[in-house]
Amino acid sequence: MGASGWSYFVAYQPDLDAALDALRDEVFAEGRYWWARGEIPSSASDYPNRPATMKELFDDEWVQESGTHSILDVYRVLDEGETPDFGTVEPVSAAEALQRAGTERLTREHLAAIEDLAEQRWFGRCAVLHDAHGTPEEIYFWGFSGD
Repeated sequence: MGASGWSYFVAYQPDLDAALDALRDEVFAEGRYWWARGEIPSSASDYPNRPATMKELFDDEWVQESGTHSILDVYRVLDEGETPDFGTVEPVSAAEALQRAGTERLTREHLAAIEDLAEQRWFGRCAVLHDAHGTPEEIYFWGFSGD
């Protein structure tokens, strides 16, 4: 099937890891991820008998090999200075934002300038996006996962 790109916008909160956890819970509960039953993966929301817990989901051999093609495939936001590792989300740094978009206060209008920062499978990125007055408004999570 190949990797799938995914992206999500969530309301801003200062704790990026908590925002990721809440987003993952929402995506799981709504079944907005790929899940294989038979030959072709389908949206999990199509199956009322889909896994009831994330543990059950990730105990599935197919999911272990192919992922969910969603935010569920990453599990932790890195702290500043940490090295990206499989399944982690790296925030866009102030230096990256300045270099790519000419400002440290990104908005939705800057997404094209930063999109290619998520270039490897099984890793995600996130960026705090601001309103026109420079106030943090939302968090953008994006990346690629799945095989």
